[in-house]
Amino acid sequence: MFSYFDRSVRARLERDGLMVTLNHNSEVVPGDDPEAFISALGKVPIPRMINGREITLDWYPFVRRTELSAVLDAAREVEGDDSEVFRNLLQSSMSVNSVFALPGFIDAEDPLVRLHSCCLTGDVFGSRRCDCGPQLEAAFQQMLAAGTGAVVYMTGHEGRGIGLWAKAVTYLLQDVGHDTYQANVALGLPEDSRDFSDAAFILRYLLKGRAIRLLSNNPDKRSQLEAHGQEVVESVTLIAGLSEHNRRYLEAKRSKGHLVPEDLDNC
Repeated sequence: MFSYFDRSVRARLERDGLMVTLNHNSEVVPGDDPEAFISALGKVPIPRMINGREITLDWYPFVRRTELSAVLDAAREVEGDDSEVFRNLLQSSMSVNSVFALPGFIDAEDPLVRLHSCCLTGDVFGSRRCDCGPQLEAAFQQMLAAGTGAVVYMTGHEGRGIGLWAKAVTYLLQDVGHDTYQANVALGLPEDSRDFSDAAFILRYLLKGRAIRLLSNNPDKRSQLEAHGQEVVESVTLIAGLSEHNRRYLEAKRSKGHLVPEDLDNC
């Protein structure tokens, strides 16, 4: 069934170098190693259009073994691979992040990297209440122009970590005067609960410890990467998708230290 459920599938993927297990030092270890921390797959080829050109990205899905272990433990108690219990468990317990890398990324010196938090409303539905969708597209365009780069796409980060349902509630609160941070707090939730440490671990593995240029306006992303051993030689701002619908959103981010220009009219 799955690579972590069917031993023969897992053995084949590991033999072919398409599934690896990493410890906290981003070193490859056996799958049953007590220090196992992250499982990663890939590369998986993903053709994508960027600026009118078809580019085949290298996709590396990765997941914490703590989450994987919860699924494994429950799977042993489930009879049959079509169990509703097992499907529900997979949907609730597996938070899979991804690296989408342009050709040449893993051999590049100081490549551009975008840490992008999942935003269903912006990335998929095209909402203009934030700048997430345009930032994601602009990131790929800048990387293509630079020669290579990668987007690390972090799931579980909707609404800066509060989830899609709570995010919808915060939108209603924003419509009556709260800013994007105040709305989170009004629900008794953190302003920002995102954890970018896993991105550092996978980047250290893929780049063998080489530095990156971080494509982000958020200083906290750089701080978290560096705190977990990923060197960042430069932060590159990324302003895209400015509209009347997200101006207050961007101004609130600027008030929290994000590198957003004072004069948004000229962006």
